[in-house]
Amino acid sequence: MNAPETLQLRLGSIAHGGHTVARHDGRVIFVRHGIPGELVNVRLTDSGENAKFWRGDVVEVIEASEHRVPHIWEQADALKHSDPVGGAEFGHMSLAYQRELKAQVAAEQLTRLGGLKAEDYNFPEVQAVAGDSAGLGWRTRMSYSVTEDGRLAMSGFRSNELTAINEMPLAHPGIEAIGLYAVDFTGIDRVEAAVSSEDDSTVLVLLSEMRPGAAKRVAQQLPEGVNVAAFSQSGGSAADGKGELQTIVGNSWLTEKVLGKTFRITGEGFWQVHRQAATLLTERVLDLTQPEPGEVIADLYAGAGLFSLPLAEAVGQHGRVFSIEGAPGTHADAKKNLAEVRQVTVTRGRVERLMRQLAREADLTAVVLDPPRTGLDKQSAAELAESGVQRICYVSCDPAAFARDTARLMARGYELDHMEIHDLYPHTHHMESIGLFVRR
Repeated sequence: MNAPETLQLRLGSIAHGGHTVARHDGRVIFVRHGIPGELVNVRLTDSGENAKFWRGDVVEVIEASEHRVPHIWEQADALKHSDPVGGAEFGHMSLAYQRELKAQVAAEQLTRLGGLKAEDYNFPEVQAVAGDSAGLGWRTRMSYSVTEDGRLAMSGFRSNELTAINEMPLAHPGIEAIGLYAVDFTGIDRVEAAVSSEDDSTVLVLLSEMRPGAAKRVAQQLPEGVNVAAFSQSGGSAADGKGELQTIVGNSWLTEKVLGKTFRITGEGFWQVHRQAATLLTERVLDLTQPEPGEVIADLYAGAGLFSLPLAEAVGQHGRVFSIEGAPGTHADAKKNLAEVRQVTVTRGRVERLMRQLAREADLTAVVLDPPRTGLDKQSAAELAESGVQRICYVSCDPAAFARDTARLMARGYELDHMEIHDLYPHTHHMESIGLFVRR
């Protein structure tokens, strides 16, 4: 028997991933675009009879939450579109309530996956970024798909259907100002755009070119002063690290400045997305890690050297910083940014493999790590513990990964001494956690 296409449901608690949890005839349904407590009609998007759980989108609100507000982005509004685009899944809630829900998710993950008892820990609230009252225009990095007729597009959650877009309220005004939505991107597979936080009039557009000559044709449609670079599809892409990035107009890199330090970031390199994230995270990492002259510190998943550079300055000429990054483009940025800092060793490679070597050869006093969304693996956590390092400052963009790694580190002799959460992704379910682990 096929499940009905639409159900009336009372939405329950928030779940990790941007869903609320509802139940129907004993079956769990993960529902997007709702708010806990609301009575809604839900269109089922995944409802196989043998599925462990179903999925659905809110299409009508019968009893609205007091926290519901007009959606910040019409094309992402499930009440107006049957296949709303992703990227602003919390845009129908007040910012203050978004942060309440994120704090609930973080606490639930730390309890369920991290093994922490709520009565033993004062789980933190999610902190707003100073000066970011509306949560708009914060994305200094954007990635778009392209429709068959050459328009910028995005897709919905778990959807392969592309929707042409004409705005993105979370994108930095510097990106929105260059008229990307009017450009014909025929012959281009993907478009990435980045703006410098140092000079928000400097924009870099990175193109994944399917047809020879398409990138040059696109560049001619963009305003003067916009930097354009491209990968050909046959030569690789920014994502896979293969092929060569070709400069079409201007430079293939942007300049960023954080706490007086200058960084060069190529189009293929990683940089924090929120316009204030790099500065905020650097300040917090330095404050929590408390690096001292002469210390030996490992900066794991170091990116372009955002933390490595100020850590090197803090440990001084008699200290040492090991900056380790696996992605080739980002590693190349780190080598340039740290080239003149003698006390830094910049290495490209897998963290767990290099950590084993560091544990044997270096007398580490502290470790800073900012892993990808998947977090650490068991081997990396084991190697960290084997090193005997006393302080670990962990920056995480995923509460589930952070909670799992908390359990792994605590099982190997560390305590979670401090934790804080920052709302670096307003109007989405994402958050940024920073934890300080100390050896018992």
